[in-house]
Amino acid sequence: MALFCLLFLPAMSPLLSVSAYNTSAGCAIIRPPRDGGIRYRGLTQEQIRSVQVLPVDYEIEYICRASKVIMGPKVRKCLSNGTWTDLNQRTRCLLLCPRVWTSLENGRVSSWPIGPPVEGTVLHYSCLPGFILMGRNSTQCNKMGKWDTPKPVCHYDRHFKGKKKLYIGALFPMSGGWPGGQACLPSAQMALDLVNKRTDILPDYELELIHYDSMCDPGEATKLLYDLLYTEPIKIVLMPGCSSVSTLVAEAARMWNLIVLSYGSSSPALSNRQRFPTFFRTHPSATLHNPTRVQLFQKWKWTKIATIQQTTEVFTSTLDDLEERVREAGIEISVRQSFLTDPAVAVKNLKRQDARIIVGLFYETEARKVFCEVYKEKLYGKKYVWFLIGWYADNWFKIKDASINCTVEQMTEAVEGHVTTEIVMLNPETVRGASKLTSQEFLAQLMSKLGGKNPEETGGFQEAPLAYDAVWALALALNKTVGPLKAKGHRLEDFNYNNRDITVEIYRAMNTSSFEGVSGHVVFDAQGSRMAWTLIEQLQGGSYKKIGYYDSTKGNLSWYGNDKWIGSGPPADQTVVIEEFRYLSQKLFVSVSVFAGLGILLGIVCLTFNIYNRNVRYIQNSQPYLNNMTAVGCMMALAAIFPLGIDGLHVHRRQFPVVCQFRLWLLGLGFSIAYGSMFTKIWWVHTVFTKKDEKKDKRKHLEPWKLYATVGVLLCIDILSLIIWQILDPLHITVEKFTREAPKGDLDVLIQPLLEHCSSEKMTTWLGVVYGYKGLLLLLGIFLAYETKSISTEKINDHRAVGMAIYNVAVLCMITAPVTMILSSQQDASFAFASLAIVFSVYITLVVLFVPKMRRLITRGEWQSDAQETMKTGSSTNNNDEEKSRQLERENKELQKIIQEKEERVSELRNQLSERQALRSRRRASTITNQNHSPPPLTITHSDPRSLAPPPGYPAPTTDLHSHPFANSSSLYQPDSNISRNNCHPSRLQLLYK
Repeated sequence: MALFCLLFLPAMSPLLSVSAYNTSAGCAIIRPPRDGGIRYRGLTQEQIRSVQVLPVDYEIEYICRASKVIMGPKVRKCLSNGTWTDLNQRTRCLLLCPRVWTSLENGRVSSWPIGPPVEGTVLHYSCLPGFILMGRNSTQCNKMGKWDTPKPVCHYDRHFKGKKKLYIGALFPMSGGWPGGQACLPSAQMALDLVNKRTDILPDYELELIHYDSMCDPGEATKLLYDLLYTEPIKIVLMPGCSSVSTLVAEAARMWNLIVLSYGSSSPALSNRQRFPTFFRTHPSATLHNPTRVQLFQKWKWTKIATIQQTTEVFTSTLDDLEERVREAGIEISVRQSFLTDPAVAVKNLKRQDARIIVGLFYETEARKVFCEVYKEKLYGKKYVWFLIGWYADNWFKIKDASINCTVEQMTEAVEGHVTTEIVMLNPETVRGASKLTSQEFLAQLMSKLGGKNPEETGGFQEAPLAYDAVWALALALNKTVGPLKAKGHRLEDFNYNNRDITVEIYRAMNTSSFEGVSGHVVFDAQGSRMAWTLIEQLQGGSYKKIGYYDSTKGNLSWYGNDKWIGSGPPADQTVVIEEFRYLSQKLFVSVSVFAGLGILLGIVCLTFNIYNRNVRYIQNSQPYLNNMTAVGCMMALAAIFPLGIDGLHVHRRQFPVVCQFRLWLLGLGFSIAYGSMFTKIWWVHTVFTKKDEKKDKRKHLEPWKLYATVGVLLCIDILSLIIWQILDPLHITVEKFTREAPKGDLDVLIQPLLEHCSSEKMTTWLGVVYGYKGLLLLLGIFLAYETKSISTEKINDHRAVGMAIYNVAVLCMITAPVTMILSSQQDASFAFASLAIVFSVYITLVVLFVPKMRRLITRGEWQSDAQETMKTGSSTNNNDEEKSRQLERENKELQKIIQEKEERVSELRNQLSERQALRSRRRASTITNQNHSPPPLTITHSDPRSLAPPPGYPAPTTDLHSHPFANSSSLYQPDSNISRNNCHPSRLQLLYK
C-alpha cells in the first residue's frame, strides 16, 4: 500500500517527538480502509513506521485505489480526549456504478443513500404523468460495480387524460454581483401559476420550473448547467439571469438544441446571432442605453466624456458600442479606465486627467466600491456628472458592504446628482396585456409574494416585470408550436436534446412574438433582443426622480425639465480654459518711449550740430560724415524701441509680423551704421599707426572714401543676411503657453497665460549666426580701441572717444543679448532690459562723441573765426594746412639729401687727415736723425670752419681737447630720418619757410 507524505515535517517534528513519549497527549494510529490508505501529513515513511501516537489536532486523510471512491468521512482529526472524529461513521473504498442509471427521461430517479452510486446504492424509478414505466422500478449497485437490473424507460401513455409537464431549467442569481433572482424568481413563479391555470394556453401541459442559484458567477453556472443537462427530467428551455452566465449558457445550448430565454442579460455581445443562434431576451441590450446617453450629451452640449468600466464582456462590448456612437456624434472619449476588482487606481486616474462627465459601467457591488473611492478623491459635486446603469436597487448606495470603508452618509454625498439610464421595465400605461394584469396590479401581487420586503433592498425588483413577461413569452411561443408540431406528428413532450425539429418550431414562434406585457410591448428584433423605451432618472436628495424618456426607435426625447444641479446648471465637460495674453506694461512702455524720444531728439541735435560745423577744422579732423552715420544709426536703434514694445494690445495678429520686421530691420541696420562707423575709425587708426615705420608712408595719407566703403561693406553684409533670413525663414508670430493658473474664488476655470513672440522655424540658428558675427565685431572693436588708446593723430582727433563708446556698447550688448534670451518669457523684464540697454548705449555714444566737440567750439569760439575766414578766402583753412604740411615734407627730404652729401664730404676729409698724419710721422722720424739739417715744420692751414658747420638750426658740434678736432665729426651730422610735421624742431622752421 502506497503512503503519501506532505511537506510540513520541520513544523511537526518537535510536536511528534513529544507525543511519541507521551501517549496521553494524542491519538493512536488507526488502520486504513480496505483497498485504501491514509495520507499522513508532514511525516516520512520511516516516521510513520515508528510513531504510535499522533498529536492533538493532527488530521489524517483517507485515499482509495484506482476507480474506487471513498464513502464516509474522508478526513479525521485527533481530539484532545485521544479519539478521532466521526468514529461512529465507517470509511470504505467502494466501486462506482455507471451514472447513466441515475437519470430517467420523462421520469424521476431517487437514490438511497444519497450520494455517488456505489456498492449498495439503491435507485427507485417513477415516470412523469402521462408516461408508463417499462421495466423494474428499482435497481441496486453490486460489489462488481454494476447495476443488477437493466435501466427502465418511460413510454408515453396515450390514454392519459391529465396535463403533461414541460420543464424549464432556470438559473436565478440570489447573490453575487447582481442578486436579481430575489425578485425575479417570485415573479416567474407568479407567471407560471397564471399560465398553468389558463385553459387557453397550453391546456394539455403544465410548466414547471427547476432552478438553481448561479450567484451571477460563470464558474458556478458551469457546474449547475451540467446538472441541468445531465439530470432528469429533460428541460425544454433554459432561462439564465445575468449576462456573464447567459453568455456561457447560450453558447453551450445550441449543442443540445435548446432555446435560451434570458430575463436579465443586457450584454451587447449576446446580440451576435452567429455565436448565439437560439438566444432571446426580454431585457433589452445595454447598447440601448447608448443612444440615450448620446442624446443627453448633445442636449447639455458636452463634447468630452470619460468612462470607467468593470472588465467583463457585457461592459466592454457596451463601451465599444458607445465609443462608436459618440465618435459619429463628434464627442470625444478623453479617458477610458477599467478595473477588475479594485477601482482605486482607475478613479485616481480619472481625477488626475480632469474627467468631468463620467460614464460608469459596473455591477452594483462594484458601484459601491467605485463611489467610496470617488468620495475619497472628491470626484463629485457641482463639477462632475456620473452616468450609471439604472437597474441597481434604489438604495444600493445605502446598503452596508464590508468591502468598503465609507459610511452611508459619505456614500450618499458622493452619489448625489448622478444620472441613470434605465430600460423601461414597467408599462407606464394602464393596459391589461396577455396576463390580464396591469402593471400596477402586478406590482401589488409581487409585493404580497415578497412578504412585505422593502423593494429597494430586494435585488432585481426593477427587472421582475421582465422575468414575468419572459415566462409569458415562452408560454405563448410553446402554445403557438402545438398546432404545427401536431401536423408534423410531433408533440412537445417528445422533445429531447437531439430533436431539432421541435427546437426550430419553438425558435420560429419566439421570433414572431408580439404581445402586451406588464413591462410594455414585448417584441424581439432580428438579434433576439427586446426593443423598448429608455427611462432617464436623476438622484435628487437621496431618491431617484424621473426627468425624461427616450424612444430610440423614433429618436424622440420626452423631457420633464425637472433636472437639478448642485451648481447653477449642468457642469462643463472639462475645465474651462480662458486664454489670456500677457501684454507689456503700458507704464513701462511709455516711460522707455519717453527716454527713446529724448534720445532721438538728442541725436537730431548732434546731427544738426555736426552738419552745421562740418567746415570747422576741429570737426573736419573727426571725420564728420562718419559721425553723422553714428548719429543716424543711434536714432534708428532708438526708433526700434517703439516696435519692440508694440504687441497684440496695439495691433491685430495679422499685422504683428510687420511689427516683427520693423524690430529686426531698425535694430539691425541701426547697430550696423552706428557701430560700423565707430569701428571703421578705430580700425583705420590702428592700421596706420601700429605698422612698421617703412610701411607708414604708404598709409599715412587718409582717403575718406575708404572709410565710407568700409561702413558700406558692413552695412551690406547685414542687409544681405537679413534678406536671406526673411526669404528662407520669414518671421511670424508664435504663441508661448505657460502653466495654467487658477483664479481666485471657487470658479471652475483655469487661466491659460499666452505670450506672443516674433520667431521663425530656425530662429536659434539665425540668431546664432547674427550674434556670432556681431560678437566678433564687438570683440575686435574692443581690441582695436585698447591698442590705439595711446596714439594721437589729427586725422581722427576723436578716436579715443570712439574707443570709449565702443567699450560701453560692446559690454552692454554682450550682457543684453544672453539675458534677453533668458528673460524672453517675461515680457516686462525682457523689454526693460533690452530697451534700456539700447537707450544707455545710444546716450553714452552721443554724449561721448558730440558733447566734447560742442563744449570746445562753444568755450573757445573756434567755429566763428574759422567760419569767417572761410567766407573771406572762399577756401577751407584745412586745405591750406594740408598744403603747408606737404611743403614741409618736401623740404625735409631736401635737407636729408644735403646731410647725406655732408656726410660723404666728412668721410673724404677723414681719409685725407689719415694720410697726412702718416706722412707727418715719417717726416718726424727723419727729422730726428737729421736734427741740424731738417727743414722747418709744416704748418697746416685749416679751412673755413663754416664749411664744416652743420646747417642752421642743428646743434653745434662739441670739441674735445684731448682728441682730434675731427674725430667725432660723423656723429655730429647723423641724418634724422624721423623728421616730420609733428617732430620738427622750432629752430628749423625759419629755414623750412624761407
